[in-house]
Amino acid sequence: MDTIHTIGRRKTSVARVFMNEGTGKIIVNGKDFTEYFTVPTHQKAILLPFNVTETEGKFDVKATIKGGGVTGQADALKLGIARALVEVNPEYKPLLKQEKLLTRDPRMVERKKYGQPKARKKFQFSKR
Repeated sequence: MDTIHTIGRRKTSVARVFMNEGTGKIIVNGKDFTEYFTVPTHQKAILLPFNVTETEGKFDVKATIKGGGVTGQADALKLGIARALVEVNPEYKPLLKQEKLLTRDPRMVERKKYGQPKARKKFQFSKR
C-alpha cells in the first residue's frame, strides 16, 4: 500500500493528511499529535475514526495543518483521517457515515457588511 493523500477542512483550517500502513504514529506539523493537541477532547476526536473502524495502531498518519484555531484544526484532521480510511477500505464508509465523520461542517464566519461594525451588529442609533 502506498501513501494515501486526503484533505479535511473546518472553518478556515485545512489539514493535508498522508496515511500509510505502520504502527499508529500520528505526526502533525512535525510534532506528535499529543504534543500538538494538548486538550484530551481534541486527541479523542482525532482518534475517533480509528476507534469506529477498529484500525487503531495499524496506520501511520503525517499531517500538515494550516489556518484557524485548535478545535477547527482537530476537526479538519478528523475529517481527513476518515476520508483516508474510506480510500483504504470502502467498507468503512457506512460505519464512518453513521458516526457523521464524513460530513464536512459548512459553518463559516459570516462576512462583515459595510455600514456596520460587524456582520450583524449595527452602529448605535441616535434619534436626536
